[in-house]
Amino acid sequence: MRHELFTSLGLPGQPPRYAGEFDHLLKTALAARPLVLDEAQWLSGDQLEYVRYLWDDPYTQLAVVFVGGEGCYQTLRKEPMLSSRIFIWQRLGRLTPEEVLDVIPLYHPIWADVDPADIAFADQHAAHGNFRNWARLTARTHTALQRIGRTRVDREVLRWAFSRLATTG
Repeated sequence: MRHELFTSLGLPGQPPRYAGEFDHLLKTALAARPLVLDEAQWLSGDQLEYVRYLWDDPYTQLAVVFVGGEGCYQTLRKEPMLSSRIFIWQRLGRLTPEEVLDVIPLYHPIWADVDPADIAFADQHAAHGNFRNWARLTARTHTALQRIGRTRVDREVLRWAFSRLATTG
């Protein structure tokens, strides 16, 4: 876990050899930024305990955001010393069509000036109110704009992006 955090935080130099030095380095680095742990349902008990250890240090005043899918709540609740420190438990569902029209133009610049009807079209055909799907669609749409030489998203660009959503290339 220490090495993963060292790498993820982009800390310079070589990782410390001794646990105490390593912990001090990580606590110092995390004192100035939040720690977001995605796919938290896959973290082991030992990894969650280490996060709690870092979190408990009064010097860090660390903010930790656990993000996860199915099973995340249960995984975190299995660690009582950690789960008792979680201030807010928030379940996020799908965005409603109205929320999509409000949120997506703010999410990424390529959506900022897109016709709301085209955003609704994209949501209906590909994203279905799911933010992870919107992230995937945004990446493919960005590629579509580059590949077909466009600067603005329209239905043709969206159809190109839809056709590539199931591919990995």
